[in-house]
Amino acid sequence: MSHFDIKRIDQRPMQEALLSRNKFHILGLDTDTLIRYFFSGNAWVAIIVLGLITYSLFREGAGFFPQHWEGLKTYRLAGLEFVDIIRDQSEAQAGLVKYLDKVRVDRAAELKKSGASGEEVAQKLQALEQVRNDLDAAGIPLQEFVQQMTQQAAGVKDRWTEARDNAISRDQLLKAGMAEEAKAIAVEKIDFGREASALTARIPQYHEISRTMAARLADISGHLPQVQDPVVAREIRHLQKALENFTTGFPDVEKRLQDWRYDRPVSAYESLTKFIFGTQWITQSFWQDWYGFVPLFMGSLTISVVALVISVPLGIGAAVYINQVASAREQTLIKPAIEFIAVIPSVVLGFFGVVILGEFLRQASGWSWLAWVPGFPFPERLNILTAGILLALMAVPSIFTFSEDALNNVPKAFKEASFALGANRLQTIVRIIIPASLSGIISAVLLGFGRVIGETMVVLLCAGNRIQIPDFAAGLAVVAQPVHTMTGLVAQEIPEVVKGSLQYRALFMLSIMLFLISLLINYIAQIFVRKFKISVG
Repeated sequence: MSHFDIKRIDQRPMQEALLSRNKFHILGLDTDTLIRYFFSGNAWVAIIVLGLITYSLFREGAGFFPQHWEGLKTYRLAGLEFVDIIRDQSEAQAGLVKYLDKVRVDRAAELKKSGASGEEVAQKLQALEQVRNDLDAAGIPLQEFVQQMTQQAAGVKDRWTEARDNAISRDQLLKAGMAEEAKAIAVEKIDFGREASALTARIPQYHEISRTMAARLADISGHLPQVQDPVVAREIRHLQKALENFTTGFPDVEKRLQDWRYDRPVSAYESLTKFIFGTQWITQSFWQDWYGFVPLFMGSLTISVVALVISVPLGIGAAVYINQVASAREQTLIKPAIEFIAVIPSVVLGFFGVVILGEFLRQASGWSWLAWVPGFPFPERLNILTAGILLALMAVPSIFTFSEDALNNVPKAFKEASFALGANRLQTIVRIIIPASLSGIISAVLLGFGRVIGETMVVLLCAGNRIQIPDFAAGLAVVAQPVHTMTGLVAQEIPEVVKGSLQYRALFMLSIMLFLISLLINYIAQIFVRKFKISVG
């Protein structure tokens, strides 16, 4: 074979390889570039989706604060704020009556449980019943006065709302070139100063009602009955102190009424603070809608804390056991079983909570040998505890998986060195393995927290959906109270709300707050992940 033939045979495979490598050049791409674009596309898709979600949330929620600000202005101009000063006083007095009702019902249940007959119960609680009736009668004049003032102020608001809607309709007709039709729409001019004067002119009438009620309450407080029942006697003493505190606040109410001005400016900052620190979420009200973030956040936070209290020991304990103690056979059985929980649909868990778990917990709370547990028995089957247990079940797989990964990343030399120094398995786990993987375990807990606080279906079905701040004064019994959550409220109200309304914007603001909370939790978790990687490295 000639030297020329050898050169031609040697060059042919090289030419074919170069041709194969560059066959995408016709598109301006080679194979390496195409592969890089293909796999990096996933990251760009995630960035684009995150950007679209953020843009849509802020676009729809941006109009909330201007609309909320206008609502607060109307609330003051129409005199609703003035009436609510008196309403708060009336509701505080009614709260004392409800307090006595609860005392009477709870004590009657205790007496019946101890074997007392109906006549004996009625006789022991007769004095308490009389105090309750006297207290209720003392507040009736103020309640009737508030009702009259409510009708007066609500009428002003209704007239202003109608005038505003008519003005908008007239402007739309004018823009459409329909001048004759626009002239037919009458727009009433509301003189808020005159309407406010009509409200403040009734302050002397309020003073008379207030002085009469204060005198009646002082008489009730000074003639409270002496009873033999120690529980009832204690509650009557509490009532006496509550009556003194209540009547002490009367001068402050009168001063607030005198100082109130319908034309006092409402700042944009007030709109922001009433949302972030507001304690009420009331919608579709004829009086005034309130959008307060606090009760929904506290509901979500309380359920999440209960879930973490249950799931963190279980998830981390299972991870330590599987990683450090369990045999290969136990690992093949336990690990898939725990991870399988993550694939159970949340609606299935929620249905289980409504039908089985909630009812079981309610009945179990009435068992005599559990009477020592705070808050037992409780009447509500859907509450913080029911939702928290189910969320704990959902969080265990996440905490378990990430914690096991953190344990796996601990260098084996740490364990071998511990054994070489004479430490046993338990000492090695507690003093070496867990501290070395602590950053990863903390990040696992934070990611589990982000998982449960963003859950929707379970809390919507099992939390009770009562918008209120949990009563933490009840101690551990707080877990028996029903609450509502951020995710549950959004899922409940968004299908029925009118697009573009204040309530619609408020739900998007709530979603933005939840979005920011989730970002913060994940950001903190990533900080711990990076620290863990640095410590391992």
